[in-house]
Order: sequence, then structure tokens, then C-alpha cells
Amino acid sequence: MKKITKATYLKWYEDMLFWRKFEDKLAQVYIQQKVRGFLHLYNGQEAILAGALHAMDLEKDRMITAYRNHVQPIGMGVDPKKVMAELYGKKTGTSMGLGGSMHIFSKEHRFYGGHGIVGGQIPVGAGLAFADKYHKRDNVTLTFMGDGAVRQGSLHETLNMAVNWNLPVVFCVENNGYAMGTSVARTSKDTEIWKLGNGYEMPCGPVDAMDPVKVAEALDEAITRARKGNGPTFLELKTYRYRGHSMSDAQKYRTKDEVADYQKLDPISKVKKVIKDKKYASEKEIKEIDKRVKEKVLECEKFADESDFPDKNIMYDVVYEQENYPFLAHKLD
Repeated sequence: MKKITKATYLKWYEDMLFWRKFEDKLAQVYIQQKVRGFLHLYNGQEAILAGALHAMDLEKDRMITAYRNHVQPIGMGVDPKKVMAELYGKKTGTSMGLGGSMHIFSKEHRFYGGHGIVGGQIPVGAGLAFADKYHKRDNVTLTFMGDGAVRQGSLHETLNMAVNWNLPVVFCVENNGYAMGTSVARTSKDTEIWKLGNGYEMPCGPVDAMDPVKVAEALDEAITRARKGNGPTFLELKTYRYRGHSMSDAQKYRTKDEVADYQKLDPISKVKKVIKDKKYASEKEIKEIDKRVKEKVLECEKFADESDFPDKNIMYDVVYEQENYPFLAHKLD
């Protein structure tokens, strides 16, 4: 694994803080109705992305996830201003404003969504890995899902095929404790989700996903295994989300004390403590990072605010149309 150095911690701190503040800004503008529809925020889960990016080869590896997907493409290299604009529904967004919150996508940066259907991305992730194996590329695909998605039959079908075909894919369950508002304990006799991999003789295990170091170590091992041609891994990344499932979530299924207890394990605070303890940065330098993050978020907001909405005709231009399609009934004269 790449060494975890002073530069790593400083990057993790700035990146995770930016992702947190980016999502906070989205919550703010959502209340102002600048962003509409569903909005699922990543607050609390940032260590997963930070650790994953450290373990990945961003020149060739891919990532696919569900609808809690705003900061992942930013980490993969997508301009955050374009991500913000996409959520605003503006034409300067990643998909000209036509995808919105749940469907961020960037082929250029190997980020394949953003999927609104629970578990819908799981077989697609395996498909990306199959294509890499078929074309003899040593790329690896990280396929993320929530704990609720593991109750989908498509997961089990995909795990079976992936291990049979020895695909270069890492299945990552972001277990934040609740599938919408339903706890894992209410949906399964055994709450150790990672054990599902045992049923397919697939390497599997739990990871403390409130710590980017632990995530990086686990994913480095899994990615290395996949890149060597030794097949998939199934990991349960144990994390917690500080905000509701979406902005419309009243969060009646958990207490404020529970959230406060998990906030004591905050990954950003952990990284900041290491920086201070090891004297990687002075208080002044930390404040400069904080200021830089704040300004960057405001730049994203300004860009999205000032961008134009797409022309309505664009909606028709992106819909496939084939003339003389043989199975359509022709209008009668």
C-alpha cells in the first residue's frame, strides 16, 4: 500500500472537510428550494471515500455506488462546481442538469453513478469488472452499496457470478446502521453483514470505516487481490450517517444521544487530532485550510446560482429515437 504520510493526512483533512461542508451547503440550499427532489447526504461517512481513494489507482480503477453520491465523483476528479450545478438542475452540471442528485456520472473520471434503484448498481459494477477481465485490463471496480441493498436478490446473484468468474471487483457495503429508517437488527437474524461472503467462499470481513487508515488498508488488500487475478472481496464498512436518510427524513427511529455518541468518532476530528499530535500543521495552517475549504464551497454555490437552466429541447435530444422502428404501430390516416 502507498505510505500514509504527513501529506496524506493533510489531504484527507482538507478533502473530508470539503466534502462535509459541500453537503452542508446542499442542505442549506435545499431548504431554500434551489435543489429539489430527493437529497441524500454523506455526512459522517467520509472516511470511506478518503481511504478508498488512497488505495485505488485513479488512472484506471472505477467506482460505482447508489444515490448517496455527491462527493465520490469529486474525489475521483470531477469538478465540484459541476456537481453542485447538476444538483441545481443547471446545464453546466455533469449531465446538463438532467440527472440531478441521485444520478451523478462521469465516464472521463471512471465514476459510473449514482443509481436511484436500491441495489441496481451491484450487477452493473460486476459488469464493469467483467469487461475489464474480458479485455485483459488490470483495472479494478469498487462497487458500493448501503446495508439495505444487501437484502436484494440481485446481490446474491451477482456475488455468485463474480466469484465463479473470478472478477476484479470489490463489493463494499457502507453499513451506516439504517436502511432508510430500518435498523439492520430488524432485517436480519445475524447483523454481521460481511459473513454473507462466506456463503460464496469469497474473502470477506468487517472494517472500522470511521477511520480512513483502516479503510485504506482493507481496500488495498482487496484491490491487490483483484488486480492479481484472484477474484472479488466482500467488505462490510461499518460507519454512521449524521443526517437523515434524506432531507425528508424525520429520524424518529434514533435518538439524539445515539447520533452524539457516533459524532465522538468523527473521522475528520480523528485526522485533525493526528495532524495536531504529530505537528503536521500549525493552528494557523489548519485555519488556512478551513478558510480555503469555505471559499471553495462558496465558489461552487456561486457557479451553480449563476448558471442557466438547460433548454427544454435538450430533454428530447438525449432520448433515443429510431426511425421506422419495426414494432411500433403506425398511425391510421
